[in-house]
Amino acid sequence: MTTTKHKVHVLTGNEAVATAAKLCRVQVVAAYPITPQSSVVETLSKIIEQGELKAEFVTVESEHSALAVCIAASTVGARVFTATSANGLAYMCEQVHWAAGARLPIVMGLANRAMAAPWSVLNDQQDSMTMRDAGWIQIFCRNNQEIFDTFVQAFKIAETVHVPVMVCYDGYILSHTVMPVEIPAQESVDAFLPPYKPHTILDPAHPRNLNPVTLADPRRNGDGELCHGYMELRYLHQEALLNAPAVITAVDQEYGKAFGRSWGGMAWGYQAEDAEILLMAAGSLCMEASVAVDRLRQEGIKAGVLGLRVYRPFPKKELIEATKNAKVVAVFDKSMSYGNEGPICADLKAALYGSGSAPIVHGYITGLGGRDVKYRHLMDAAKTSLTAANNGISTKASEWINCQI
Repeated sequence: MTTTKHKVHVLTGNEAVATAAKLCRVQVVAAYPITPQSSVVETLSKIIEQGELKAEFVTVESEHSALAVCIAASTVGARVFTATSANGLAYMCEQVHWAAGARLPIVMGLANRAMAAPWSVLNDQQDSMTMRDAGWIQIFCRNNQEIFDTFVQAFKIAETVHVPVMVCYDGYILSHTVMPVEIPAQESVDAFLPPYKPHTILDPAHPRNLNPVTLADPRRNGDGELCHGYMELRYLHQEALLNAPAVITAVDQEYGKAFGRSWGGMAWGYQAEDAEILLMAAGSLCMEASVAVDRLRQEGIKAGVLGLRVYRPFPKKELIEATKNAKVVAVFDKSMSYGNEGPICADLKAALYGSGSAPIVHGYITGLGGRDVKYRHLMDAAKTSLTAANNGISTKASEWINCQI
């Protein structure tokens, strides 16, 4: 419901990101422009220059430096933000791992774009997938309202579990497309997201090293306290990610109570309760899948959408529950795990193995480098998978949709 304190604006996805960062009162923004995320930081620079947000905007010479600035600022206790795309994220790679290993609650916007070479400024999700094992939480958005809401949630999630969050949304399809977005008042966001209380300790009276070379085995410090070795730190990081789904779900539910919208926590469904075939995807492709499902239902096929909202940590428990009554799951990946198959498809198969939920899982590669994918393509794929399953074909190689070879 729209009230005087919640106004509807027509915004691009990038403007929704910048607006969320402003209302979250970020204190440091460091960025290097790269298509299609450039207008995120351009908008924030204007907001800061005009005095609408009290923050430092740091102009840097590269994406690597942008995340380095965020790491330093977060370490000293600031709420920080950056954004990037594709090869910019790849250029950050060393610092992406560093931010996660340092357990810093950085929030980064990723306007998904195809990776070079060859060059493409258009959308797929290969950039996200190249960093799926870097130790960040990854959340995918289906529309511009979810982009805004997720960024507000992301700061609370990151600052609770002490793990950085990468909010992913499809370049151009969402980043440059305008949609109505309900924007809450500043005081409402302040009530939901209190000021950041850093967990890092910087005290001149008690000097210490941060992230020094860590030996393989635990060792005692100068005060005789036993300190973790490298493996123990990795274990604690993994445990934080494994425990994060409870926090992600709780924050989403809390947001729903405060603002009237929640987005399913880890995963969501559309007409999925009685579906014999589920169309699974992440991001805006789920909206096209919803159209396909409506058309399939008109033809008497019980189809549903299984939307993957959080990719890391992978929602194994939620997906097992969501697929237990389905005959087939058709997974549509906008990326490749080269030499294997689509990464979401592979992870779903691994999650279901031995779980007792045993739908047939078929993988499809689609939308790479901005290649168009329409609801009718998804309908055809769903029919192909359902026919194969009904004929007793449980496995098949991944198929490529709308690939002209």
